[in-house]
Amino acid sequence: MNMMVNMMARDSLPAFRQDAIPTSRGIAHVPSMKSHARWTEALRSTVMLWSFVLIVFMPLIIQRHSGESWTSIAIDCSTVMVSMSIAMVMFVASRETIGMGPLARLPLRAGAVLLAAWANTTFDLFFQAWVADNVIEAWRNLPAGFQRSYSSMLNYILVFGVNMILFHVNYVRRASIMQARQIAEANMAAHQAQLAALRYQLNPHFLFNSLNSISALIVTGRNKDAEAMTDRLSSFLRSSLNADPSELIPLDEELALTEEYLEIESVRFGERLDVSVDCKADACAALVPSFLVQPLVENAVKHGVARSSKPVQIEIDAEISEGSLRITVANCLNEKAEGDELRGNQGAGVGLENVRRRLQTVFGKRASLTAGPAGGRFVATIRIPEVTLAN
Repeated sequence: MNMMVNMMARDSLPAFRQDAIPTSRGIAHVPSMKSHARWTEALRSTVMLWSFVLIVFMPLIIQRHSGESWTSIAIDCSTVMVSMSIAMVMFVASRETIGMGPLARLPLRAGAVLLAAWANTTFDLFFQAWVADNVIEAWRNLPAGFQRSYSSMLNYILVFGVNMILFHVNYVRRASIMQARQIAEANMAAHQAQLAALRYQLNPHFLFNSLNSISALIVTGRNKDAEAMTDRLSSFLRSSLNADPSELIPLDEELALTEEYLEIESVRFGERLDVSVDCKADACAALVPSFLVQPLVENAVKHGVARSSKPVQIEIDAEISEGSLRITVANCLNEKAEGDELRGNQGAGVGLENVRRRLQTVFGKRASLTAGPAGGRFVATIRIPEVTLAN
């Protein structure tokens, strides 16, 4: 008895993964809305926009410097770098107004566009005068009055306005991508949590039955059988709980877990438990959720073998037909057990209901579980269409 207690104490913590989990009392960090407005994206869109504008206005620039050297054209084109710099300063206004309402955000951004256009127009006038005085005297003949300032101001308002719109479009696109990613991650986390909850719900259910069996063996003086059953139970729990509940595994691995369970029950029932397994080669390679077959077998043991004084045969068959996987678990019934079986399985029980919900979670309505008496046997059948085979 002491050996059994020590063995269970040794295996309980690793098996159930009771490691200390660090916790934090701080508030979870949530990325600010401004983080979606990226400087790199703003710079890229600005460079592309102003490069396009330069190409469009290049014929006018060449015409304005007709008869002059290419130096004049190069100097005039170089001012686009100043426009890009002013646009990046304008990006600060776009970024800082993200959290504001439309009534406050739109006027501030419009003001930033007007200020940027005025600054660029003023720079052009002073730069033109400086070049005329210090570099190229022919620049004195270029228009520099109100007409030049007015047309330049209008052009700059238009381009800086488009630039501001691009900043907003980049922000909305980035925010939408991050929101979609967060929703996808949340859905995946919820999906995995649901699978884990359904998978791990089976373990306490099975553990409760196994501990009752061990207790019964001890009470009846079958201490060696109790120790053997405890050892096999520990091995089974290690194998099952270390598996990822959201991972699909080959059916032959799932059947290996089921055989470990049957070894535990064979200590309790001995020759009353007669099991045959027939899994076709291609079916054994089919990917299924872990702990899919074991609840069906457990149900057969609980309602078939445990309620009969005679040997009960449990048949496990698996095959692939027309691309669909069919797994059948059947146990024979006697007259006494048949009525109990009908009543006990109308609600499908905890194990069967978990299997049905896990099938729907992983495969949707394409997969199904049917269970009920047929021809003197209770038959549970899983069908998974379009099955995937392990590599």
